[in-house]
Amino acid sequence: MAIVNPPLEAEYDLVIVGSGGGSVPAALVAKQQGRTAVILEKETRFGGSTSFSGGVWWIPNNSLLREAGIADSFERSREYFDSCVTYSGPAVTPQRRDAFLKAAPRMLDWLRDKGLKVRRPRDDWPDYYDNLPGGEPQGRSIMPEPLNLRELGQWEDHLAIYPPMASLPMPAEEYPTLFLMKRTWAGKRKALRMAWLMLRDRLTGRQTVGNGSAIQGRMLQIALREGLEIQLGSPARQLIVEGGKVTGVMIERDGKSIPVRARQGVLVNVGGFSRNKSFRQKVTDGPTTDEWTSANPGDTGEMVQAMIDIGAATDCLDTAWWVVTSRNTNGEWPEGAIWKDGRVFPFMHHLDLSMPHSIMVDQNGRRVADEAGAYMEIGERIYQRNRETGGRAVPCWVIFEKRHRERYPWGAMPPGKTPRSWLDSGYMKKADTLEELAELCGIDPHGLVAEAQRFNRFCDTGVDEDFGRGCRRFDKLHGDPTVKPNPSLGKVEQGPFYAVAIYPGDVGTAGGVVTDEYARVLKDDGSIIPGLYATGNSTASVFGRCYPAAGASIGASFTFGFIAAHHATGSNELERIIA
Repeated sequence: MAIVNPPLEAEYDLVIVGSGGGSVPAALVAKQQGRTAVILEKETRFGGSTSFSGGVWWIPNNSLLREAGIADSFERSREYFDSCVTYSGPAVTPQRRDAFLKAAPRMLDWLRDKGLKVRRPRDDWPDYYDNLPGGEPQGRSIMPEPLNLRELGQWEDHLAIYPPMASLPMPAEEYPTLFLMKRTWAGKRKALRMAWLMLRDRLTGRQTVGNGSAIQGRMLQIALREGLEIQLGSPARQLIVEGGKVTGVMIERDGKSIPVRARQGVLVNVGGFSRNKSFRQKVTDGPTTDEWTSANPGDTGEMVQAMIDIGAATDCLDTAWWVVTSRNTNGEWPEGAIWKDGRVFPFMHHLDLSMPHSIMVDQNGRRVADEAGAYMEIGERIYQRNRETGGRAVPCWVIFEKRHRERYPWGAMPPGKTPRSWLDSGYMKKADTLEELAELCGIDPHGLVAEAQRFNRFCDTGVDEDFGRGCRRFDKLHGDPTVKPNPSLGKVEQGPFYAVAIYPGDVGTAGGVVTDEYARVLKDDGSIIPGLYATGNSTASVFGRCYPAAGASIGASFTFGFIAAHHATGSNELERIIA
């Protein structure tokens, strides 16, 4: 797959490192301001971490809400932000919060005017903490319209795609209903719709993608239509600093180091360091490895380190956008996680973990979190419990009973299918009683039995007194409506019982360099590093250690890329945008 890059200039007004979510908006702003810009992508495919994502933006107070007759406002969005973002750190400031909340809806409308095709989810997707003040039970998240990859022409083979989603023409918000294909008529209709879409693509030669590839495919369409310059296979390794100001980057091309200079600024949007094992182990308080991540292959952190090397402040380096994964305790990956070419794509347990008739426990047999809740919170709680117990929560264990295995998917397998290899390899343990299962897993059997009995009482009342599972609309929509009185709570009482070891996987790191409301990179003393901007997973999140809703990280990446380019190019529109 040959890369045909346009001629590389020695200097641009704005140099954008990485092709993730915030990059095309930044380049579009530069063009609108009459400036030159280049997007330098390390990989041979465009899209970065955003292409590997579920493909959602969280945009409070957006125009699609108004078009649907749903009332929202800056004040209500700020109330929700302040209700769920409780972390106090240098990147979580009132100024950054307000800049995001004000600029995000304006950025979205600006992209829609440029032809971006978006919609609200077909199925409900509430804010993750919709029960908090300002929370929106109908959701503030938006989706791209699905994309036929054939529309990209010669660029089709240069769009990054997360392989497990490549053949699924249905976007992520429809999966919870699809998972109920054995339980509800809505689930059966969704399965039929999926089959029809796959057949249509096969018969017509289409290749329909949703999720992150649809976001970045549509952004690539706009970039090509607008004539933006994209350079693939151009990894940046270090920043050029002259007189204390960042004036460009050094890239590698054909075995040579080539300077690319920036007259007005360098915007770093390279993702985080999920695939940098040594960096992760240095900054994480607890077991971690690059093997558990589902982040894109280029997420190796060189430019994050380069910013640190010139004095950038950092925060929250030990956290990530957690989505737990599972594998055998001997390190082997289960059937379904290993691709034909030998690549491993770890299972991401978010929706299947939410289904009734299962609980997640530590090695003392105690539950750790709301299993149906926000995935980042689950990862944070696993590490918290691991510290509290002296290392007895990594791995945790998901305990299933027979009804879960009969009714719902797990990993890459459809409802009711438990591969023989899972049991033979030891990836999934099986026993007739909880006591026997605990012995197989090294869990305290008395603790597990007592916890299951306590949980089962919650299932009778419909109220999880420990973690509130099922108290949010978000939880309930990821449960089984045929289970009463709470669709999130199904008893763990019928054998045989099963167990799988759970590890804190992620889809990207959530800590990085500290930036201000204009996306300028800051030093520890709060002063700026002139000429240097950053957005996306390269930065410490404006949300701290919380994930308020689907698409929060992508919404912030787009928004701060948009803001950064306005600031770097001296746009007189900036104050209106964040006023």
